[in-house]
Amino acid sequence: MINEKDNVATALRALASGTKVSLEVQGRLEKIMISSDIPMGHKFALRDIPEGEGVIKYGESIGQCTEKIIRGKHVHVHNVVSQSLRKSDIIQK
Repeated sequence: MINEKDNVATALRALASGTKVSLEVQGRLEKIMISSDIPMGHKFALRDIPEGEGVIKYGESIGQCTEKIIRGKHVHVHNVVSQSLRKSDIIQK
């Protein structure tokens, strides 16, 4: 987790489903159960993120959820459309 506004964190190593991770979220220690395998360098949700809500990393929106993402689940191209793709879709329309 980089910024206190983030709703995702990046796995610094591969995390197997069922792994419990502890990290500081907005000044308090949170324990999060990883609910799907997370490859190293990929993101996981710090809280439930509703469909259509922005994915926040570095304090900025990097994409939008295409489905509800539950806390601890893998956040990647299968459930997020990137910010840059959304901008190119707007330009083409």
